[in-house]
Amino acid sequence: MRPVRIELRLASPAEWIKVFDPRDATIVVDGDQTPVGTDVRLDLLIEAGPRIVFRGQILAHRAGRSSLVALGPTEREKVNYLNGFVRGGLLDLRAIRRLPVRLPITYGGLDGPCQAFSRDINEQGVFVVTEDPLPEEAEVHLLITFPGSKQPLSTIGVVSHTVVPEDEDTPGMGIVFSSRDAERKLLVEAVDRLDQAFRTGSLPDDVLL
Repeated sequence: MRPVRIELRLASPAEWIKVFDPRDATIVVDGDQTPVGTDVRLDLLIEAGPRIVFRGQILAHRAGRSSLVALGPTEREKVNYLNGFVRGGLLDLRAIRRLPVRLPITYGGLDGPCQAFSRDINEQGVFVVTEDPLPEEAEVHLLITFPGSKQPLSTIGVVSHTVVPEDEDTPGMGIVFSSRDAERKLLVEAVDRLDQAFRTGSLPDDVLL
């Protein structure tokens, strides 16, 4: 059964603090009475800001006709990004911005090229979703397709950590980019454009997780 789609519009980034409770990773959606236990896709839109798709489940109803949406551990990077955006300024520090986007990726697996998608990316590295990650410290060649680009961007990296299905998180591998000079410059420019599109809510639906 497909998740029920709910839309939550915030007039300003500051309203995120009012609707999100970090203690139990829940979001309050006023005016919604979707039945408890329903799987939902929550489209959160901030005025003049990012559009983020959260996956969760209706946990409870609150007085005044509102629903409480519980987010799973796989939504952690989206929450981290939004917290940084709300605090302001932090996203200009490239080392900590991790864009929660779904980009097509081809990488060199042990048995040949593998097709996958990203969970998040910045100019330092990318998390590739796969149930069969490469060993840690393995060097890997990647082709990353950015929105609007005619050709995928070629780069190399090193597997820094892996997550397996038993970890109760999105399975895959974190890769630290190790490209240099001109190749790295192209990568930084591509992530800058992606960041700008994400923050202005102009990314296509298939890029949003």
